[in-house]
Amino acid sequence: MKKNLAGIGLVAGYFLVGHYFNFYLKCPIYELTHLYCPGCGITRMIISLVKGNFYQAFRYNPLLFILIPFVVWYFLDVIIASKRKKNPFLERFEPNIWYILIGIFMVYGILRNIPGFEFLQPYEVMIRR
Repeated sequence: MKKNLAGIGLVAGYFLVGHYFNFYLKCPIYELTHLYCPGCGITRMIISLVKGNFYQAFRYNPLLFILIPFVVWYFLDVIIASKRKKNPFLERFEPNIWYILIGIFMVYGILRNIPGFEFLQPYEVMIRR
């Protein structure tokens, strides 16, 4: 539980510092290879979510946007399980689910770099007025 709270605190601190100083880390994989990793666009996605721009958040990283409800459920499950002194649901889960998730992320990371799948790349939506 304390590890989770420390992690949440670090992430919140990163976004606060980034917001006030307009400084966010660039993806090291993209900087070295000019290929999009499965996580490229996540910082911009979270900033768009905080601003309430859900469509733009989806366009920055569609896979992670779709996984948001599961991530929220996971953290709530961890908190509730720690209160009840039980193992969280995903710790009781079949280990194969993790292999499936890793496979999905790998395929997503490959697809977003193949011509014809540009819609999976981080994209800023231009609003016409």
